[in-house]
Amino acid sequence: MPPGLATALLMSGGYLSGSLLGAIWICRAWGLGDPRFAGSGNPGFSNVLRAFGWRPALVTLLVDAAKGMPVLWAASALSLSVWAQGLVGLSVLVGHSCPVWHRGRGGKAVASAFGVLLMLATPVALICALCWFLLAWRVRTAAVASLASALMAPLLSYWLSPAMTGVICGFSLLVLVRHAWNIRRWRERKRDRSLSTLADPLGEEDALTQRGDPGGGSVNPDGQAVRRQEE
Repeated sequence: MPPGLATALLMSGGYLSGSLLGAIWICRAWGLGDPRFAGSGNPGFSNVLRAFGWRPALVTLLVDAAKGMPVLWAASALSLSVWAQGLVGLSVLVGHSCPVWHRGRGGKAVASAFGVLLMLATPVALICALCWFLLAWRVRTAAVASLASALMAPLLSYWLSPAMTGVICGFSLLVLVRHAWNIRRWRERKRDRSLSTLADPLGEEDALTQRGDPGGGSVNPDGQAVRRQEE
């Protein structure tokens, strides 16, 4: 098979597999609420941890990290170039961020980026994961840990995996853009007092300290405020 065709097919498979958001499917299988209607509204590991506890959050992390591995393994088995493998990995992250199954409203691709890095640059992935957990534990804010790890990854790759530096810069840029977009959207919505209960994406320390949404409010994927009925 020509390398160009193989890359295109694997990128398509990577996008489709990345589009399967672990947070939504795991919470449904667990009989829990939709994570897009709880906490920060982000369908990712930290928000599931915040809203529903560590067990579904751990499974969500594993699913999101593993879903891109089959296409990346195939890219490696076909001996595609570094940049071709990077494009396959990027397609997984784009699928997670803009999933076709969920009208383009996805997560921040942090767990997916970890899984992709684990296949392409294992030492970089492990060090970034360690830094993420240490920062999340120390500052009690998942978003800050994610941003710091995304900034650190290209520097680590330049030292530990020079051939992948350009590719990893692309991954980090996507994660940073996704966080910036979520923060801007939150600030715009907060101007509307009717949406003041939406969780701050930079205040996800609740995800590491408590469960549930004490404010009693959440937001659905279409940006409409949702409140729990009084019991």
